[in-house]
Amino acid sequence: MPLTQYRTTLTQFLIEERRRYPSAGGDFNSLILNVALACKSIARAAALGELGGMLGNAGGAEGAGSSINVQGEIQKKLDVLSNAAFLHTTEWGGQLAGMVSEEMEQPYQIPRQFPKGKYLLVFDPLDGSSNIDVNVSVGSIFSVLRAPDGCQRVGAQATEKDFLQPGSTQVAAGYAIYGPSTMLVLTVGNGVNGFTLDPQLGEFMLTHRQMQIAPDTDEFAINASNSRFWEAPITRYVDECLAGASGVRGKDFNMRWIASMVAEAHRILMRGGVFMYPRDGKDSAKPGRLRLLYEANPIGFLIEQAGGKASTGRQSITEVQPDSLHQRIGLIFGSRHEVERIERYHNAPESDDLPNPLFHERSLFRVA
Repeated sequence: MPLTQYRTTLTQFLIEERRRYPSAGGDFNSLILNVALACKSIARAAALGELGGMLGNAGGAEGAGSSINVQGEIQKKLDVLSNAAFLHTTEWGGQLAGMVSEEMEQPYQIPRQFPKGKYLLVFDPLDGSSNIDVNVSVGSIFSVLRAPDGCQRVGAQATEKDFLQPGSTQVAAGYAIYGPSTMLVLTVGNGVNGFTLDPQLGEFMLTHRQMQIAPDTDEFAINASNSRFWEAPITRYVDECLAGASGVRGKDFNMRWIASMVAEAHRILMRGGVFMYPRDGKDSAKPGRLRLLYEANPIGFLIEQAGGKASTGRQSITEVQPDSLHQRIGLIFGSRHEVERIERYHNAPESDDLPNPLFHERSLFRVA
């Protein structure tokens, strides 16, 4: 008998968690299982690739009628399919009062024929979609919030304000990663657990209990092509890492960059590291690249539940009060000691004269 037969399923895990709260109903478990079903359908479409007609842009080739989302980005076919999968597997169950997606400008209202519930769902249906056509891992990110009483009433509309909750109020968060295997990584506020999809059983099986991030690391991830736009504390940190064993850090670092935040987060949860997509000076209208509600907050919650740290560089990401649905923000997360170091550099007075490769003539990212 295959060993997977003896593993805990996602359903069993959720039931066991619910038993810790005897007064809890089953709505939350049902919602998570519906989200998991959406992720399974996306995983299948992603695995088929061109065989399923999933590659390329939605609406035609670039410059020939391609579909553009609210972010001003060209939508991939799998972006559109993934968004629909989340909507149609969760709208009917009676657990939700509304949804927000990266692919939709306004909150999605639960259709009138379905009952409304006490939760809100925010999600990025397909993170890293620029990697789809080159067969690199992509994923989905989601966050569950409690719905204010007002938007739970029959006939009420979920408003933008209902979703503008700091990350510290999240009830649950997670991501699915569609790679060599499909995994669902989930926190319900009691640590982080990873589930691997058994394609024969069609079940997510618990394979990674209580995932933890080591506080120290020798690996960092950042898009070095933006180095000329970085703030001084980021330049300082990266230069110190690049200086290696002969520099002030006294050890060699490796640099990684996948351009898929789910893949970056998963690597860090599995083996440590630090990820940086900080605020920079490239576009003054955008105080960061990542979206707070459905990217930074859920990943931040997961990282903190695994013993790591997630920050803007100046404060915990989950302490930020959102001001709009699609608000962008800088994000740094991973091994606690490294993120704390980066925060110290951001909060240090400008006169700080600690050894700093930023001020050396031979900085690898120095612009002449």
